Amino acid sequence: MSQPSHPSDSAENGTIPVAADPTRFVLIETSHPGNVGATARAMKVMGFKDLVLVRPRFADVLSQEDTVAMASGAADILARARIVDRLEDALDGCTFVCATAMTPRDFGPPTRAPRELFQELATLPDGQGHRLALVFGSERYGMSNEDVYRAHAVLSIPTHPVYGSLNLAQAVQLLAYDWRQALGGYDVQARTADPQRADAQAVQGLLRHLEGSLVKLGYLDPAAPKKLMPRLNQLFNRAALTQEEVHILRGIARAIDKQCDRSGG
Repeated sequence: MSQPSHPSDSAENGTIPVAADPTRFVLIETSHPGNVGATARAMKVMGFKDLVLVRPRFADVLSQEDTVAMASGAADILARARIVDRLEDALDGCTFVCATAMTPRDFGPPTRAPRELFQELATLPDGQGHRLALVFGSERYGMSNEDVYRAHAVLSIPTHPVYGSLNLAQAVQLLAYDWRQALGGYDVQARTADPQRADAQAVQGLLRHLEGSLVKLGYLDPAAPKKLMPRLNQLFNRAALTQEEVHILRGIARAIDKQCDRSGG
């Protein structure tokens, strides 16, 4: 499957461009408006935009207060979302359908772990990639057998064997993340500039300053210094001090000097 565009290609209003979205998320008979909103948010943070609802409990679910509140900035996903009566209409244009189910069926499509299957789908040669549909059932009873049989594979998220029940929106977020990672993922954006490393001259100046302060303090005997300063030199080299850290340590040394001067050495 071809690599989707990066979110930086999106419009200034934060919407996800059509070319960036190889995926459709389908929710069947969703009961809670909050889950629809949380699903929209989960999709948007992973760069997906195509949401279709099949027979939701509330016809106006896309505009309900809980939906909008839980979407938290993903209003454009809700604005584009569609509501249809039949699952087959929701799957129009999709060439590979993944159902989601906690309990494996005795009959039907194979049950797969998401990451393994997603890696296979994402590495298909150009021109052979699929338009993927991820289908999620109702919070109350999941997906019917009839709906599961429409799928090419059933995704089962590995969970603790004693308690494997996931909230609908949580399941959407996990699969959206794994699918995005299979497509190449996004780079982690650094929030602060990398600190500037202190050069060797700055470290030697710190050591000279600290040596004098330790002598004043009485911690270092200049007549028998042993290997204190070389050991500190190695410690600072291993720590790869930044310029700011050198300034902090020299500030500590100045405070030692001032205290020693006030107390008469």
